[in-house]
Amino acid sequence: EDVDMAPILKSVELPNQVKLPYVEQGDPSGVPLLLLHAIADSWHAFEPVLAHLPNSIHAFALTQRGHGDASRPAAGYRVHDFATDLAAFMDAIQLDAAVIAGGSSGGFVARRFTIDYPERTMGLVLMGSPARLADKPVLQELWDSTISKLTDPIDPGFMREFAASTLARAVPQAFFETIVQENLRVPAFVWRATFEGLMADDSFGELHKIKAPTLIIWGDQDAILPLSDQEALAAAIPGSRLVVYPGAGHAFYWEEPDRVASDLVAFIEARRT
Repeated sequence: EDVDMAPILKSVELPNQVKLPYVEQGDPSGVPLLLLHAIADSWHAFEPVLAHLPNSIHAFALTQRGHGDASRPAAGYRVHDFATDLAAFMDAIQLDAAVIAGGSSGGFVARRFTIDYPERTMGLVLMGSPARLADKPVLQELWDSTISKLTDPIDPGFMREFAASTLARAVPQAFFETIVQENLRVPAFVWRATFEGLMADDSFGELHKIKAPTLIIWGDQDAILPLSDQEALAAAIPGSRLVVYPGAGHAFYWEEPDRVASDLVAFIEARRT
């Protein structure tokens, strides 16, 4: 494994004046892989996976609008807005097409992009990403009790609980702290607008349009998503494959980054043959 190529932090300003930080690593002539984080996270969410990817993969992990060090425009937090940013980001870095991988709610952005820009999607990977949000009482309850009422500064106790709830296994403490700190940087209005956009997303009915090869990964200890949800996702996307990680939580890419990296590599290699 070539793990000597540490990710290089860069940033790009889109024509809409939104500035997005991102990291890039690997051989520029390698297969491009774009990693999209979930609500409240940043590119740091993929630091563990990036550390396990070989040099042959030209990997990018970007921080989406409103998150981390990205611009925080007053509006534009619907799934469609994030997907439009992604297309503009690819234009800005002169990338025609890539394998798009989304973690959790980042998968909503990834699949929206895949539906809207089929010619730019070489493959789709959904990692612990819901089929739908509207049918999850636990998420409606999270909205009603907490997210709809969030104010700045956000309570670190809520943030720790939120981050911990996505795990079934321990992750390195320093990394967990990074995630919590990144989550705390997201303003309350971005949390609310992004969550509302996810709840309103109705792309499930369009998943049959996806032509890109699709890999779906789910941890069987996911406290948010039942197997039935992931089976519905797999049934809706033609020719997709569902892989189950035994013992893994919702954010399994933090728990088993080495396995995620090797599954990504295998998926990307299979695309080329």
